[in-house]
Amino acid sequence: MKAKFWFCRKKLSSEVEFAFFKERSVMLNFKWRHFKQDIILMLVRWYLAYSLSYRDVEELALERGLKVDHSTINRWVIAYAPKLEEIFRKRHKRPVGSSWRMDETYIRVKGQWMYLYRAVDKEGNTIDFLLSEKRDEPAARAFFSKAIGSNGLPEKVTMDKSGANKAGIDTINLQLALLFMMSGIFLQINVWQIKYLNNILEQDHRFIKKITKPMKGFKAFHSANSTLAGIELHHMLRKGQHSQAGNQSIFEQFYGLAA
Repeated sequence: MKAKFWFCRKKLSSEVEFAFFKERSVMLNFKWRHFKQDIILMLVRWYLAYSLSYRDVEELALERGLKVDHSTINRWVIAYAPKLEEIFRKRHKRPVGSSWRMDETYIRVKGQWMYLYRAVDKEGNTIDFLLSEKRDEPAARAFFSKAIGSNGLPEKVTMDKSGANKAGIDTINLQLALLFMMSGIFLQINVWQIKYLNNILEQDHRFIKKITKPMKGFKAFHSANSTLAGIELHHMLRKGQHSQAGNQSIFEQFYGLAA
């Protein structure tokens, strides 16, 4: 059974922090840009979709008669990628299954390893993702809170033997138990800690790492977070997770998010 709850700061009791998730509008503004919207989106998509550096995209653009500095493309990606992903997630993403596979992979930011929490359902559809500086219970709980807020409660979550990830689910289950005491709605998430069942997610990690490899690490957390949102977005489009895709190509789906 799914319920769209979002964890917020308004406390209903000592440790329970539930509120209904409320959408906010997302706007893309292309005014005052030197280049037209379709050119901006095309170059942003190239960077997010393929194993290219910003200088690679700059060179490809020049072949088409477009003189754009690689630093400008970088600014476009940081500005538009997270907004496009948010539009997709809130308006166009297909519902996911209730059996989740969750794990984290490493991403280098400012010369340090950070952690990209990710989850897919048993069909391989992306559920959610979260970049974190730490790998601990608060980070795991933050990831699950974000995923549940966008996708509803799963029936079960499969993960490895990580104590921090299990603790994150345990905290949420405790909050759900306290909610049951107040509302009479009984909801719990079953946890399976069986590593081999996560093979589908480990394969999915490889695609993300393939795209980020030419980047040779990120210089700032903000730019990493924005870029990864765009890479995850394009990966979801490749996997057919656009609910109104029809016969549209992947690039048509991508450009349509800004319509």
